[in-house]
Amino acid sequence: MSRDGDAGPKQCSTGCIESRRDVQVNALAELLTLPEGEKATRGLTDTPAEIAQQPDSWLSTFDLFQSKRTQIVEFLSLAGLDAPGSRPIVFLIGAGTSDYVGHSLTYLLRKRWHCEVLAVASTDLLTHMDDLIIPERRYLWIYFSRSGDTPEGVAVLEAARKNPDIHHLVISCNANGQMIRVADGPRMFGICLDEDVNDRGLAMTSSFSNMVIFGQCLAHAENLVPYEEVLLQLVRAGKNFLPHAADCAAALAKEAYTKACFVGSGPLRAVARESALKLLELTAGKTLTMSESVLGLRHGPVAALDQGTLFVCFLSGNRRTQQYERDLLEEIGKKRLVRSRIVVMGGEISGKDSFAEQYLTDSASAIGDDYRPAVDVMFGQLLGLFFSLRWNLRPDHPSPNGAISRVVQHVNIHH
Repeated sequence: MSRDGDAGPKQCSTGCIESRRDVQVNALAELLTLPEGEKATRGLTDTPAEIAQQPDSWLSTFDLFQSKRTQIVEFLSLAGLDAPGSRPIVFLIGAGTSDYVGHSLTYLLRKRWHCEVLAVASTDLLTHMDDLIIPERRYLWIYFSRSGDTPEGVAVLEAARKNPDIHHLVISCNANGQMIRVADGPRMFGICLDEDVNDRGLAMTSSFSNMVIFGQCLAHAENLVPYEEVLLQLVRAGKNFLPHAADCAAALAKEAYTKACFVGSGPLRAVARESALKLLELTAGKTLTMSESVLGLRHGPVAALDQGTLFVCFLSGNRRTQQYERDLLEEIGKKRLVRSRIVVMGGEISGKDSFAEQYLTDSASAIGDDYRPAVDVMFGQLLGLFFSLRWNLRPDHPSPNGAISRVVQHVNIHH
């Protein structure tokens, strides 16, 4: 594999924001080079490094997939994905961030596999499994779980493995997790990603993007050659994007926003949802967040926007979809509903456009929306990191009262 509104747009040629003179130079690198003792004291041992490692780690995930491709293709065939006219219904299963992995992949997998693909939270399956399964229909359930130990995921897998109409593919980052250990029976297959992406920090970052990359590989399992070039573009885009996104996030963290709203369309709506969760988790709820689809925001949620709100739009590369997004951004600007609108996009912004105050680009306009989540989500992760520091929290352990933990615990399973 070869690895090489009121103001006009404010963007420099490399994709960074030039409207702020106090922006730190390569703010993420500054955190990475702190003395180890200071990192430990400030809770910065894991999270910055796990965000920074992502583009390189995607190559390792691709290599892992390549090494197991024959087994994976055989399993998908057994599940019925090569049976025209009678392909299974595919459920993409996870909880929280792992659920958003599935949401970021549904559009791509549906297009590539030509069958029904649905992201279904394990938290919903645990309480309503009988209602969500159509009797006598074939299913392929693909589970995403960093730890493989979430109570809901383990319980769902244990219950559903008894159904002869369901094949189960488990994708995890923890070789010792219960879900990986269980996935060795009939109609089951388990794959563990590299230990390096089994994030130690509380918030899932590289585990999220690497499970997304693995899912994209699944979409191209029959022939990885076309996807290999896409992946190399993603890696280049990610490396270019990281320092500029970090500088932008560090500058925004100084402005004491009390709210943030993230919007996106199609697979980028999953990025909006995950970004909102990252900022909420890493600030222990001190920054209130919300996410919506671009067209859905007007139907009520727009009432929550105010001058303390940071508004982030993950702009589609699809021209028709983008027109709706620009309309929303312009409306918000004309009504002065928020203090600042940030657009995250592929490619460059035209000089005549001014539908947001700031633009952040990855210079990867050729990458379709289906493949962008792994790159774009890093901005949401970085906002969470720098806002966490702004609230004097420890990003590796941002929940002082223990409201959230790295792995959800104390869930009673009722039969």
